[in-house]
Amino acid sequence: MPRMTDIDTETSHWSEDLFQTLKQQGVTQVSMVPDAGHARLIRLCEADPDIKLVRLTTEEEGVAMAVGCWLGGAKSVLLMQSSGVGNCINMLSMLTVCQVPLPMLITMRGDWAEFNPWQVPMGRATQAVMEEMGTLVSRADHVEDLAPLAEGTLRIAFNTLRPAALLIGQRLLGAKTFGK
Repeated sequence: MPRMTDIDTETSHWSEDLFQTLKQQGVTQVSMVPDAGHARLIRLCEADPDIKLVRLTTEEEGVAMAVGCWLGGAKSVLLMQSSGVGNCINMLSMLTVCQVPLPMLITMRGDWAEFNPWQVPMGRATQAVMEEMGTLVSRADHVEDLAPLAEGTLRIAFNTLRPAALLIGQRLLGAKTFGK
């Protein structure tokens, strides 16, 4: 089972800053496939009675949930790991064409200090794939950049009616390794 290590990481309680950003931007629905990188943020959303946390069976369901949420007059965010981006490619193109905003917070795999070779191809392709589908992409590799970039991602998505993603790098998350 992989475990988090403390190898050269900027681990802090950055999830609280992200959670406050979601609240300040009026997000009322958070969709996600469970992910260790987002675990703390997921627990914060789950505990908040003003946020509906939706557990998905696959990431592209989150795109459909965002469309329904937006059509119903509410704001949503999709949390996922970079490996889930490949599941969303076709659905992401719909967002730009239909002018539906969807901010996505994506924990990266397959880059700095990755232990699992299966994560590398999608990790390397994530940004390019999303940009090809019309998604605006930013990346945070340092904890001090995370909250401002998250706020910018939410603002540009909701203000320009298009998908936007913040990639949260492994250097910020911490390396995973094989171990107990």
